[in-house]
Amino acid sequence: MSKIQETLQKHWGFTDFIYPQKEIIESVLNQKDTLAILPTGGGKSLCYQIPAMLNEGITLVISPLIALMHDQTESLNAKRIGAASITSQLNSEEIAVVLAKCQLGKIKLLYVAPERLEKKNFILALQNLNIQLIAVDEAHCIAQWGHDFRPSYLKINKIRTLFPNATLLALTATAPSKIQEEIISTLHLKNPNVFKTSLKRGNLIYKTLHAPSFLNDLVYELKKNEGAGIVFCRSRKQTFEISQFLTEKGFEADYFHAKLPPEEKIKKQESWTKSTTQIMVSTNAFGMGIDKPDVRMVIHLDLPESIETYVQEAGRAGRDKQKAEAVLLLRPNAQ
Repeated sequence: MSKIQETLQKHWGFTDFIYPQKEIIESVLNQKDTLAILPTGGGKSLCYQIPAMLNEGITLVISPLIALMHDQTESLNAKRIGAASITSQLNSEEIAVVLAKCQLGKIKLLYVAPERLEKKNFILALQNLNIQLIAVDEAHCIAQWGHDFRPSYLKINKIRTLFPNATLLALTATAPSKIQEEIISTLHLKNPNVFKTSLKRGNLIYKTLHAPSFLNDLVYELKKNEGAGIVFCRSRKQTFEISQFLTEKGFEADYFHAKLPPEEKIKKQESWTKSTTQIMVSTNAFGMGIDKPDVRMVIHLDLPESIETYVQEAGRAGRDKQKAEAVLLLRPNAQ
């Protein structure tokens, strides 16, 4: 049994990989820059977590979401794998402790937001670390004309000048050819190996329904698929009003949008992640990178901005490979 296979079985309890996880891991361990385009639920995180275990140095994971960092570091630490994140929630002393642990070899994976790379003090501290792999999660955020654009992603390539020998792995769920080219160009990937699989998910049913009475239709669809779910709508006001309506109808429901205080966002995310029945009514600010396998339904009350956005958001259902539904309710005269 190879070291890759042994690590998977020992720490994650799986006997085999989902294609092309193993091939991506081998590419990274062979120090080849790599672009991995895997569907939501396709196991992207293993593609850098296992190399991190097998490399001598540190893996720097650049992620756009605090919730994802929190979920993954908790999960890794539970497996006795040294992982930590540096976020805006930490003060300078706490950041210094994390960096000291990195220097002592106690941390194998260090998670940071791309904005952190714009801070000079942090960049100076990074230069004291043996960064062997740089993993850029949600790499589609680099595309200026695409969805979820984050300007700070454009500056990630500067980190390569500090660590020219580090391997770079870019990961995303959707990337049309134009965005692929933009990721490769902007991150300065060197002759990268590109892995791309079909977006098709056999367990996920896609439906588009004409919904003249959309609130009643929403209740009907949610009752058909009992379990945790996400309802996406366009406005912050709608998130509150619809979650209240669902609560009155007997559902365990909450709301989420980008303007909530950070502490409240984390509390709501954690509550939803742990629940098996809660429905989260949200703008598109919710869900990216959150690892919740048992989402039974994702419902859209408005057309997303693009097909890529829809695939990303709908793909948050059924990550446990069990039956799940993605429903688009078409409302007459919806703006």
